Amino acid sequence: MSTKRPNYFISMLSMKCPRCRKGDMFKDHNPFHVKLSKIFNMYEKCPVCDQKYELETGFWFGTGYVSYALSVAFSVFNLIWYAVFFGISWRDNSIFIWLGINTVLLVLIQPWLMRLSRVIYLYFFVYYDESTKDLEKPKHHHS
Repeated sequence: MSTKRPNYFISMLSMKCPRCRKGDMFKDHNPFHVKLSKIFNMYEKCPVCDQKYELETGFWFGTGYVSYALSVAFSVFNLIWYAVFFGISWRDNSIFIWLGINTVLLVLIQPWLMRLSRVIYLYFFVYYDESTKDLEKPKHHHS
């Protein structure tokens, strides 16, 4: 039973393994935890295809650049919609209101952005493998 290739962007946004696009990268789907240490609660390997996630020691340091780019893109998006709907100016201090709103939003979505940056970064280095298309998702996860 052959299945079609899972969508690249949907697999990325649902934080699936880049090699098989079926296995979860994170043990918990919710990135928003009171304990910040749980944000990066990842599997060592893909539960479906056994792809190792941390390719080398210090591999995840590169995600800082991805996280920065995502934050800048998010801020530009916020600036555009804010300017369109409310207008933005130095005269009435609306730029400071936008800055405050943007800062709060960035802080709130930061756990999700940090996870997404890990996923995007890993997708740069690990490509989809056609031979994994018939692998089944396991009933129980292992780490």
